[in-house]
Amino acid sequence: MTPPSPATAAPTRSVLREPAFLRLWIGTTASGPSTWALPFLVGLALLDGLVTAVELGLALAARTVGFLAAVPVAGVLADRYSRRRVVGWSAAAAALASPVLAFGIDGSVALIAVAAAIVGAGQGACRPAFQALVAEVVDSGRRQQANAAVTIAVRVTVLVAPSAAALLALVADVRILVVGTGVLWLVAALVPPRGSVGAANPTESSSFAREFGEGLREARRHPWFLAGLGALTAVIATGYSATGVALPLVSRDRYGTEVVLAAATTGYTAGALLGALIIARWRPRRPGWAALAGLGLYALAPLSLLLPVPALLVVAAYVVTGIGIELFNVPWFTATQREVEPRLLARVSSIDFLFSYGLAPLGLALIAPAMGAFGTTPVLLACTLVCLIAPAAAAAAPGARGFTRYGDSRSPT
Repeated sequence: MTPPSPATAAPTRSVLREPAFLRLWIGTTASGPSTWALPFLVGLALLDGLVTAVELGLALAARTVGFLAAVPVAGVLADRYSRRRVVGWSAAAAALASPVLAFGIDGSVALIAVAAAIVGAGQGACRPAFQALVAEVVDSGRRQQANAAVTIAVRVTVLVAPSAAALLALVADVRILVVGTGVLWLVAALVPPRGSVGAANPTESSSFAREFGEGLREARRHPWFLAGLGALTAVIATGYSATGVALPLVSRDRYGTEVVLAAATTGYTAGALLGALIIARWRPRRPGWAALAGLGLYALAPLSLLLPVPALLVVAAYVVTGIGIELFNVPWFTATQREVEPRLLARVSSIDFLFSYGLAPLGLALIAPAMGAFGTTPVLLACTLVCLIAPAAAAAAPGARGFTRYGDSRSPT
């Protein structure tokens, strides 16, 4: 791999005008409503009396287990075979399992669990394959713009999918809507384009453990990646999890209304959307440090819940936090696509998703007992400090200044 060249001016032609990326963007966007609406739809099934609380918990747990189990496997497969084929297999599995899940509602608990696990596996398997496919269909100079475009689609989906599902549930049976998520998965399976890289054609003796271990070794070659992943994991496992537990309690107990909860959650998503729009054009001189500074802004979320501030400041803190998380995410994905050996990109991306987002459920599971044992204030204070210290420590890693193994401090292409 040759050292990256210094930054040039941001490209003027929108990446969305490129047919290959437009197809990839449509496929990724189609997978979004399915991912975010399904838990909400199963929750509506609980309100309609179609499933019990136990069945709801089982479905969501099975979906999470399927997601986490599929991510590392898909990373290996997407580097072993065509990334486009892995996207197709994964999305098709989720598409086929969705009507099975709908059929299981108000029926078989076992069917619900198995179908939810397959849908979760399809979701998890798509992530590293989509990430690697971006690097195949978009030139290096426009990958930051491409990643921002994908993020914008995701954030709009997060804003729209739950409310759209709720409105549709007024006129359609929940089971029909679950089947509809399968149709969207079918779009995700069929629309994305072929990439520019063929299968790696590993020898028949290559095992999953050996190939995944190769991805781990590649990740260790990039100190900035290990440091950034550690910081992201720490922030998600503490700050994200703590606010997920504490925000509803603070909204109810301190402000006496759930409006603060709804406004802060919406503010976070709106801020993330704004952050993606900013980073689509902004090229900071020190992209790694700028990204880690954005990640450190997450400390404002637990801090706002810790202090007796007006409700408006809580919402404002969540908006800024949302901006910061995308100022980190987009350069992070772009740097990974640029720096990692192309034939190992899906495996390294799967490590990213597995450790950062995979540990979020563990954080959620531990935060509530910690608050019960030590109190909400100490836990929120500890989470605030972790969200500040972890990105700052990552910024000291070799290559963190530019998210590159090379010493060039200028923003790479």
